[in-house]
Amino acid sequence: MEYAISSRRSSTKDSNFEIEALKAMSAVRTYNVEAGLPILDEARRLVIAEIKKAEREGVKALKIIHGYGSSGKGGTLCVGLRKSFGLRKKEGIIRDFIAGEDFSIFNPTVLSMLESVPEMRGDPDLNATNEGVTFLWLK
Repeated sequence: MEYAISSRRSSTKDSNFEIEALKAMSAVRTYNVEAGLPILDEARRLVIAEIKKAEREGVKALKIIHGYGSSGKGGTLCVGLRKSFGLRKKEGIIRDFIAGEDFSIFNPTVLSMLESVPEMRGDPDLNATNEGVTFLWLK
């Protein structure tokens, strides 16, 4: 196997840009818990593990994709995980959580979160009323 070695040297400006880009990328993470089709208890364990991992890595916000369900009134993961997020907030494990349908610039909690985590401003679900996601604001 051959590897190409670049002789291009990065300028300090390029390096600083790359470092800032990495910092911005690491401030927010998306986790798709729905992808493996877990039952609720397994989904809770997976999300808690992801919260711990994210906090160790300095992530400030997690976007959890859990889906909404096909019943039209919220599926098991959506409802169950949001109840769990309420408990995690009471326990002090997370700072707060915002349902996707409430992730709007008209929500005071979202405005505080955007001030603390400005990288969230570019999220495509901002003002999109997506019921299949929930945003966790980590400590």
